[in-house]
Amino acid sequence: MFKKIYFSILFSVILISNSYSNIEIKARTAILQDFLSGEILYEKEPDRSIYPASMTKIMTSIIAFDLIKSGDLSLNDKFIISERAWRLSTAGYSSMFIMVGDEVSVENLLLGIITASGNDACIALAEGIAGTEEEFAILMTSKAKELGMENTNFSNSSGINDPDNYSTVRDILKMSRYLIKEHPKFYEWFAFKEFTWNRTGGDPITQGNRNPLLYKNIGADGIKTGYLAVEKYSLASSLERNGRRLIAVGSGFETKNSRSKESTKLLTYGLTNFDLVEINNSDKPIDKVDVWLGKQSQVDVYVNKNIFKTIKKAKKRLLKVSLKYEGPIEAPIKKNDIVGKFRVIYDEELIGEYDLLAAKNVDKVNIFIRLIRSLNYLIWGDV
Repeated sequence: MFKKIYFSILFSVILISNSYSNIEIKARTAILQDFLSGEILYEKEPDRSIYPASMTKIMTSIIAFDLIKSGDLSLNDKFIISERAWRLSTAGYSSMFIMVGDEVSVENLLLGIITASGNDACIALAEGIAGTEEEFAILMTSKAKELGMENTNFSNSSGINDPDNYSTVRDILKMSRYLIKEHPKFYEWFAFKEFTWNRTGGDPITQGNRNPLLYKNIGADGIKTGYLAVEKYSLASSLERNGRRLIAVGSGFETKNSRSKESTKLLTYGLTNFDLVEINNSDKPIDKVDVWLGKQSQVDVYVNKNIFKTIKKAKKRLLKVSLKYEGPIEAPIKKNDIVGKFRVIYDEELIGEYDLLAAKNVDKVNIFIRLIRSLNYLIWGDV
């Protein structure tokens, strides 16, 4: 009566090869990821230690965003500016030009960090949240460990030169991915091209975003530049086009122009050489499976997560998706019972396996009908 059943769907697609293209990015270290599939499309010494410079400010923003999300902080909260924060409002530093004793809202400080890259705003926010910048840096490093940023330590909120403030492009990628996934509305702020600070005791100051990719017509909407003399130029960047997002991080670009050119080249490479394929939509049933002794003869099945794969355009292969279950499935069945496996196979190799779930309850028929069906099976076989 029971048998293994395989249901296969074939896609003519290209899966990513483990070997990368011969594209060369002129940076000491770089990485590129397809956001929805999570697959790495390019990497160059991604675990090499770097000084993240102002890319550090991504984590500074994340700490605030998390607190706002949990209700422990409000955009309307105001922090008093300390002399330490004000001292970075001078020539030679990226600043939003806050003054000692000012009361500045969390919203303005965040915009000053994200758009104007204000080091003074970073210290003001850090002190307002944690009391001191040193305590805030502990929160930053703790969050980094939570996100799996294994080779990162934060010693300040701005990224100003400090040998104990270090990371890797792989870790910066993890941080950027978290920002975009967990705080999509706040992430929209990273696309703002300018910020006007109505400062106390002076005319308003308008500053432009330092991310050069925002001014190119490629769909870029973030994330953060960086520069230190010892590290040269760096950039965490992202773009979205036709529902597909890529994230790139590079460090060790020799010039501003090279940072812009090579980051654009990396993102364009991901767009033009790879496609994103939706394997499963969690909101839709995949198929039906047979039910034994149930009030319905079949039940819809689904996988409760979206599954994407990034495919390489230059090398077509065969991708097979199959349902594997011991069936028919005997009633009663409860909604979300695991009834089998959803398998993704490439070139005879299993590359993904997910629980196959029942989409609804199926009650067992009454004892009289069960007896009739059992007799029919004994006499006629599996009918």
